[in-house]
Amino acid sequence: MTRFFVTAEDMQPEFLVLTGENAKHAKVLRLKEGEEVLVCDGQGQECICAVSDVSEGQISLVVRHRQASQTEAAVRVSVYMAFPKADKLEHVIQKATELGAHEIVAFPSARCVSRPDEKSLKKKVERWQKIAASAAEQSGRGVIPEILVLASYKDALKRASQADKGILFYENERAVTLKMSLQTGNYRTISLLTGPEGGLEPGEVQLAREAGLDICTLGKRILRCETAPLCALSAIMYHVGEF
Repeated sequence: MTRFFVTAEDMQPEFLVLTGENAKHAKVLRLKEGEEVLVCDGQGQECICAVSDVSEGQISLVVRHRQASQTEAAVRVSVYMAFPKADKLEHVIQKATELGAHEIVAFPSARCVSRPDEKSLKKKVERWQKIAASAAEQSGRGVIPEILVLASYKDALKRASQADKGILFYENERAVTLKMSLQTGNYRTISLLTGPEGGLEPGEVQLAREAGLDICTLGKRILRCETAPLCALSAIMYHVGEF
């Protein structure tokens, strides 16, 4: 069933109207009266609608059934990633959205080569949010992950530590595995934090430990900065029964 995202304000009780890019997309799909579509508010609510009228610039819909999204994970996972070089974050945002991440948070750390300024960040965040929206639509999500940028590594630790379980991945950790961390405690929210191309400094890892995060290994091999968060997210989704 074709999926469209609208704002929460546009999710009216009985009738909906698709305009703008949604209307253009509907025209390309050649939707006809009577066909069913799924409309989501991007926050976990969706409704099954029938096309009632197709006109220039808008598609009118009749709401048939409302429900909570059926495709969201029971555990909310926040992916915290230090700024990587080039467009690697775009790749992570797209794939993390497909895998079920609740949000993706970017932050600077000591070894980050990429340090976008405030002006460029505004444009980047807009682009990143569009990538998340497109991936959410393509993968059948009911929630569009929010893309956030924090000012410092300490801000990232403070926010990540508020989850029921916070995990930082460090290539020099040898004893504690992700599986071991996930087997302890009750949690509905998880934060997973990874570093940039050069990894995290020992002092940064100690700060994470002091903030209450579990310090874990992702195995014997060193993963690229864009591979590590997706590997961890996939393992968590498997562990909680999403796969």
